[in-house]
Amino acid sequence: MSRAKIAVTVDGQALEVIEEAADDTPFGTLLHFRKDHAGPHPRVLLVAPMSGHFATLLRNTVQVMLPEHDVYITDWKNARDVPLSEGRFGLDEFVDHIIRFLGVMGQGAHVVAVCQPAVPALAAAAVMAEAGDAAVPRSMTLMAGPIDTRVNPTGVNELAQSRSIEWFQRHLIGAVPWRFPGAFRHVYPGFVQLAAFMSMNLDRHINAHLGQFRSLVGGDLLSAEAHRRFYGEYGAVMDKGFLEKSGNVAVILYDLESGGEERKLGDSFVPARLHMEAGSGAVALKDVIEIAPHRTWEVADA
Repeated sequence: MSRAKIAVTVDGQALEVIEEAADDTPFGTLLHFRKDHAGPHPRVLLVAPMSGHFATLLRNTVQVMLPEHDVYITDWKNARDVPLSEGRFGLDEFVDHIIRFLGVMGQGAHVVAVCQPAVPALAAAAVMAEAGDAAVPRSMTLMAGPIDTRVNPTGVNELAQSRSIEWFQRHLIGAVPWRFPGAFRHVYPGFVQLAAFMSMNLDRHINAHLGQFRSLVGGDLLSAEAHRRFYGEYGAVMDKGFLEKSGNVAVILYDLESGGEERKLGDSFVPARLHMEAGSGAVALKDVIEIAPHRTWEVADA
């Protein structure tokens, strides 16, 4: 299913790029930026964060990667538009979607996970490695993701520890209004996340808007347009499913910081040994990551 057409320059030649859906579920679409080019390029799955913004926030990343890569991206859907009849979407389902999308892409794909999906991407690769899945990613790049929040904790980690999970549920979760397809689904509203984002760097945003006023008064239309484009994208937010949001807080931010104790949330776990190579040496990742009520993955050396 074709969605849009763009262009990219490869080796000095302008090529048409067709944006199409390679796979689709009620909660997300695997978008493929298919180039009209016969040369083989490494396939890369760009896992966009489900943190309030749409995948379009990574537009520039896609544009930079396109000339030398065959790019796919996870286009997560707004939870307010997903009917309750489609079921839940938590960290389990997030991991399952990454596994499914990698299966669609086939053997030898690479993964780049940006921010929030770093842990689900790592878990998906570990599960696939344990199962002997041929589509296990050839490499992973995890950018700015909370693999272990006990190391170099941030203000976000400290906030997670300062309140109970029940507090977050009472104050941050709401039901989708009846007029939307996802009516009555419990979500973390996008406008709440946007307010949280902006409050973390409030001075920076205030100064940016003051700079916008000065640009308009001074006739600097290029700077004014750049400001409008950025905040137009920054202000476009989506609702997140309650289970996905609470899972992020409870498992990634909260459980790993509970006194350093390993806490099993369920009766079973899946141990996995994941191996990747960088240059001529092996990269060993060793950690214990609790992802969902019935899953624990161990990623360790041989």
